Amino acid sequence: MTRVDLIALLVRYSDQHPVERATARRILTLVESEPRCFLRDCFPGHVTASAWIVSRESRAVLLTHHRKLDRWLQLGGHTDGESDVLGSAMREAREESGLIELVSIPGGGAPQILDVDVHEIPARPDEPAHQHHDIRFLLEASERAPLERQKAESKALRWFPAEGLGASLSEESLVRMARKATLWLSRTPPGPP
Repeated sequence: MTRVDLIALLVRYSDQHPVERATARRILTLVESEPRCFLRDCFPGHVTASAWIVSRESRAVLLTHHRKLDRWLQLGGHTDGESDVLGSAMREAREESGLIELVSIPGGGAPQILDVDVHEIPARPDEPAHQHHDIRFLLEASERAPLERQKAESKALRWFPAEGLGASLSEESLVRMARKATLWLSRTPPGPP
């Protein structure tokens, strides 16, 4: 995916989700105006990529208990200079979970963004406070595959039943992703076990 492809995806997302148009526009402005937007040292903000991973067998959702933030989150991270945000989301998901086989949903066509979010990252000794302009994708994997967490970044990895997950999440962006994923998956039957 090139920067031009990403811009087209963000425009499409903005058109499809008018309630989130301001957030999509913030990310779009960054991508269009900042040549270094995919680098983690681009301040005051940079593009990140995340994966909302569902089980092909049960539609359970894989979350990581983030060590620094001490809460359950989707998997994801920095794009490390790559404009292919879907590829970055898949790379981060593999690194953080040990899962090898991940499939983007919907499959068989152009990638689609599940969700976008811009959130504040507090200052740390080695970097100023900044924003993550997070682009999120829906991925599918087998919950039967072994998991291997990155101990430095994660306290735990766990599959959560999809049923009622939104009610047990406290962060609005996670609730929003759960809601959108449920809607998408209601139109996409689970893959073969």
